[in-house]
Amino acid sequence: MGTTYAIDFIPVDVRGRSAPWSWRAAVATEAPEHFVGFGAPILAPCSGRVAIAHDGEPDHVARRSQLTLLLYMLNQAGRVRGGPSAIAGNHVVIATGADGPFVLLAHLRKGSVKVAVGDPVQEGVVLGACGNSGNSTQPHLHIQATDSTNWDRARGLPIAFRATGAPALPGESEIIAV
Repeated sequence: MGTTYAIDFIPVDVRGRSAPWSWRAAVATEAPEHFVGFGAPILAPCSGRVAIAHDGEPDHVARRSQLTLLLYMLNQAGRVRGGPSAIAGNHVVIATGADGPFVLLAHLRKGSVKVAVGDPVQEGVVLGACGNSGNSTQPHLHIQATDSTNWDRARGLPIAFRATGAPALPGESEIIAV
C-alpha cells in the first residue's frame, strides 16, 4: 500500500495546538483559516520533476470534535470512491528520477499550487500552501514516497529526513521546530 510510510505534519503554535480552543472545537466544525498551518508555504522536500500537479479542490471545514469526526468517518467510503483527487485533494507529486521514486505532498490549499507537470523543482522551492483539501480533518501536510504513481498498486517507501547527524524519522506526535 502506498501509504505505508506516510507522515502527516500538523503545524502547531508554541503551546502545541493546531488552533486556539473554542466551543466550536468541542461540538462543531471550524473554519480552516483559524488553524496555525492554513496557508503556510509547503516547500519541496527534494529535487526532481513534477509528475502530477492538481489544484481546484475545495478546502473543507475542520473537524476536531468527536461528533463531527464520527460524521466525517461515516462518509469515508464516498471519498474513497471519488478517487485520488478526493483523497489527496490539491497535491503535487515529485519524481526524483525518471522511474521514481515519487514523493506526494497532499491536502494543499485551493489555488496555491505553483508548479505544473514537467516542471523541474529544486529542494526548498515553494510548491503551494498548507490546506485542508481532500480526505483531511484539519489543515496539515500529508507526505509519502512510493515506487509508482499507479495508486492502486503503488508500494510505500520509507522516508528519512536530514537531521543533525544521520537521516532520521520524527517520532509519533513529536513536535519539530523548523
